[in-house]
Amino acid sequence: MFQTAAYSGTKPEQYSLVNKQLEALLTGETNTIANLANASALLGQFLPRINWVGFYVLDENKNGLVLGPFQGLPACVRIPFGKGVCGTAAAERKTLRIEDVHAFPGHIACDAASRSEIVVPLIKDGELLGVLDIDSPETNRFDEEDEKGLVQFAETLVRFL
Repeated sequence: MFQTAAYSGTKPEQYSLVNKQLEALLTGETNTIANLANASALLGQFLPRINWVGFYVLDENKNGLVLGPFQGLPACVRIPFGKGVCGTAAAERKTLRIEDVHAFPGHIACDAASRSEIVVPLIKDGELLGVLDIDSPETNRFDEEDEKGLVQFAETLVRFL
């Protein structure tokens, strides 16, 4: 559930409202950095029990990911495709919901407090743009409803990138 009383209702209803807010924030703005920054701030404000939310974007050589706008502690700057949860989600172009990051082979520990993670690829017109990455200090923080809501959030976002 979201942190604020303004977000009552079921989790799907809450995600629907956040997605509408995202669309309102991004409408009329074409700058990618500004849009990613506002998207990370929006999720950072409304997702409880997380310690990092942000984006890794395709690097200049298109052979890995580089840190983009985020909310949280300083993070790893570059992640090769296939490395860690973010690099694997990007390489496989699929959402990864990890209950316990310490059980994930090759996990990259940017923040030792992180215990679970969800990563959603950002794909537009068949091209990978980057990933949405969210960490939590709790194991098994993200459920199927979170995954559905965050995939919808990512789909809304890429329309503006």
